[in-house]
Amino acid sequence: MKTDTSSTIAALRLYFPTATRAKVTRFWHHLSAPALAQHLLTVAKKANILQAMLHRVSSGYLPGERMSHQHPELTGMRHPECLELLDTEQRLREFMQEHAEELNKVHAVLFLCEIPLAHKRAAHGHAARSG
Repeated sequence: MKTDTSSTIAALRLYFPTATRAKVTRFWHHLSAPALAQHLLTVAKKANILQAMLHRVSSGYLPGERMSHQHPELTGMRHPECLELLDTEQRLREFMQEHAEELNKVHAVLFLCEIPLAHKRAAHGHAARSG
């Protein structure tokens, strides 16, 4: 049975090393390319993705890497980060296609949620406030 991807809520988690950089798009990027996490947050906002959160990982590892632990003064370049985007499945798939070149640097996992889009009211500022 095929589901309607235009209204199915989904979470897209992108996992990558902290030091991963976005592609160079401007002259100044040749000196210091932007961090992939900040770049993806920016393009998600411009694409009107419903919600985006950058999760700081205290400990973990990515495929083929050693265990890494976050330290307040020094974090390894291979330490993992997780950027989570929340929107409809269709919009997240479109986002992945549009940014496929950058996303080839990440491990992407798409979670389909079973809860209907009841959050639309809150997302558009129409949520009733309890008093």
